[in-house]
Amino acid sequence: MSYNMMFSPMKIGTMEVKNRVVMTAAEFSLGQTNGQPTDKMINYYVERAKGGVGLITPGICRVNDMGATSSFTQLSMARDENIEPMRRMAEAIHENGAKLCIQLHHPGRQGYASSINSLPLIIPIADRFPKFPDMLFKATPLLLSLEEKKICMSLQAPSKCELSAHGATRVHAMSRREIKSTINDFIQAAVRCKKAGVDAVELHSTHGYLLHQFLSPNTNKRKDEYGGSLNNRMRFIREIILGIKEQCGRDYPLIVRLTADEMYDRIGQAGKGYDIDEGKRIAVELEKLGVDAINVSCACYDTYNYWLEPTSFEPGWRAYLAKEIKSVVDIPVIAANFIRSPEQAEKQLEEGYQDFVGSARNFICDPYWAKKAQEGHPEKIRRCIGCLHCIKSFIANATVGGVGECALNPTVGIEKEWNELVPDGNGRNAVVVGAGPAGLMSAIVLNKRGFKVTVFEKEVKAGGQVNIAAAGPHKDKLHWAIEDMLEELKNSGIEIKTGIEASAKMLEELKPYAVILATGGIPIRPQSIEGINNDNVVTAPDVLLNKVEIKDSKVAVIGSGLTGLETTEKLNENGNEVTVIEMADKIAGNAWFQFVDDSLSRIKPYGTQFMLGTKLDKIGNSSVSVIKENGAVKQTVKADYVVLAMGVRPCNTLAEELEKANIKTALVGDADHGGTIGNATRSAFTTAMNI
Repeated sequence: MSYNMMFSPMKIGTMEVKNRVVMTAAEFSLGQTNGQPTDKMINYYVERAKGGVGLITPGICRVNDMGATSSFTQLSMARDENIEPMRRMAEAIHENGAKLCIQLHHPGRQGYASSINSLPLIIPIADRFPKFPDMLFKATPLLLSLEEKKICMSLQAPSKCELSAHGATRVHAMSRREIKSTINDFIQAAVRCKKAGVDAVELHSTHGYLLHQFLSPNTNKRKDEYGGSLNNRMRFIREIILGIKEQCGRDYPLIVRLTADEMYDRIGQAGKGYDIDEGKRIAVELEKLGVDAINVSCACYDTYNYWLEPTSFEPGWRAYLAKEIKSVVDIPVIAANFIRSPEQAEKQLEEGYQDFVGSARNFICDPYWAKKAQEGHPEKIRRCIGCLHCIKSFIANATVGGVGECALNPTVGIEKEWNELVPDGNGRNAVVVGAGPAGLMSAIVLNKRGFKVTVFEKEVKAGGQVNIAAAGPHKDKLHWAIEDMLEELKNSGIEIKTGIEASAKMLEELKPYAVILATGGIPIRPQSIEGINNDNVVTAPDVLLNKVEIKDSKVAVIGSGLTGLETTEKLNENGNEVTVIEMADKIAGNAWFQFVDDSLSRIKPYGTQFMLGTKLDKIGNSSVSVIKENGAVKQTVKADYVVLAMGVRPCNTLAEELEKANIKTALVGDADHGGTIGNATRSAFTTAMNI
C-alpha cells in the first residue's frame, strides 16, 4: 500500500512540513536542571528526524522557573540563557529534514510544590557543581513525602478546586497579578523560541494543565473576568495568543493542543467539566484569534485512560473527536487518535478525520516508523503495544534523575551510542534459551554486537509469558511485541529452533562463548495449602490459554494481580460468579494504576466480589477456607473451581547444569525474577550488552 497523503507536504500557517507525520510531545526527562537540552536529548530527537518525522514537538517546556515545574529536567524557555542551547537543537533537527515545535507548558495544580521558588536557586548551583543534581534527586523522595503530608507551598490554579487525581496536595486561586505575570511568561517564552530558530510553538491546553484548567468549569470557578462564561474562561488563553501574535508576528506559527472533551462521562460523572460540543466552540474561537492549527486531544488526569490509553483500547477509538473539530474550523487539525499502523493513518487522512497524524509512543518505540512506511516496509515497524512502560518508567525515574524507557526500545536515550556500537562478538557462538520477550531481545542485541546467535525454544510457538498475557480479554495487541521481534530476527538471519528443549549436553557441543537463559517462569502452586492439587484447582494460564474451560460456575481466583484480573474478566464473560481472594489490602497493589482501573471498569458490572486482606487456607471440592484479620476470622467461600493467579517462580534449573559444565551463563527476564514485558526486555538488553 502507498501512503501518498501521509507523505505529502502541508502548511501550518507559514511553516511547510514535508509530510503529515507529527511527533507529539511526551516528556522523558532528557534535559538539564537549567532547562537546556543535553546531547542525549538532541540525539534522541535527531534520531526521530532521521526516521522521517516531519514535525517534532519535544516534551513539555516550562515558561517559568519559579513554580511551573513538572520535571526537574524538562526544557525551559523562561530565561534568555536558554536561547542559544535551543538553537543548537533546532539546527540539528533541521539538518535532518524535520521542523521543530516547542510546547509551552504550565502545570497549574498538577505540578510539584517542592519546586516552587527552588529552581532559581538550584540552577546556578547545578551549573557550577555538576554532581549537585545527584544530591537533589536523592532528596526528592523526602520532598514528595512532605507534599503528600501537605507540608509544602501551594501551587497556582484558576481557583480553589478539587485536587487532581495525580498532582499537588495544595493549590491556591491565582491573583490577577499572578495571571498577568503568567500570561507574560508564555509570551516571552514564545519570543525566545522564535529567536532560537524554533519553527513553531504550541500551547499545552490539555490533560488538565493550567491552560486547560482555565477552560474547564470544573477547575475554573472564578467570579471575575477570567471565570464564569466560556468567553471569560477563554480570556487567559486569548490574552496569551494575542500577545504571542503581537510580539512574534502574525506569521509565526502557533498551535494549540486542546482537550476537545474532558471525558468525565466515561467514568460515570456526566455533566462534569465540558464535552465535545463546548470543545468545538473553543476551537472556533481559537481559529478566530489567529491560531494556525489545533492539535486535538482529550481528557485530563482525572480521566487518565482516555488520553493515554492502555493496550485494551482499539486504535482510532477517539478519531471522531478530531473529525468533530475539523468540521467547524478551516485551519489544519493534528490528532494522535491512538494510531498504530500506517494504513490506519492514511485512512484517517483520506477520510477527512484530520490533516496531520500525530503520535508520541509510535516514535518512542520505533524512531524509523515513518521511514519504514514511506519505503514500503510497514512489516518492519516495531509497533507500540500500549504497555504504558513509558509513562510508568518516566514517573519512577524522573524523581531520581533517570529517563523514561520503552519496553520494546531499550535504546531510548542512548541513540548515538547504539548507532556507533562497535561489534565485538567477532562471530563467536552465543546461545539464547527461550523465545519470550527477554530471549528475543537478548538475541537482537547479541546479533548487533556481532555474535553468531542461536535461539532455542521448547514450545512450538515463540512468545513465552506474553502468549498468556495476550490471551486475556482485549490484550491481543501485546503479542505484537513478539511478532515484531521475530520479524527483526528473521531479517537479521538469526535462527530460532522451536519445539526443542535445550540441555546442557546439547549446548556444550555448540561450544558457546556465552549462554543467556530466558526460560521464563512457572505458576506458583504452594504445596503447603491443603487441597492445592485437587482436580478442581487450575492455574490462570490454563484458563487464559483455553486449556481448561469453566462456565456457569462459582469460581475463586487466588490473587488480584494483573493476571488475576485478566483471568477474572474471562471467567466473568463465560458466565461464572467470581470471588477474588487477595492477601494484600489493595487490588493489584504492584501494578500500574491505569491497568487496574481499566480492568475494574469491565469487572465491576459483573458484581465480582473482592476479599482483600484475606489468605487462602484450605481447598475443598466445592469451597475454599480463608483466613481474615490476622488469622482471627475464618470463612468459607463456595467455589466449584479454584484458579491460582499467585505469580510465577523462575524456571532456571538449566543454569545449575551449565555452571557445572563451566559455561558462562546469565539469567534474564522471568528466569531471573518475575516482572512485566518492560522489565524482561530491560534485563535482557543490559545483560546482552555487557556479557
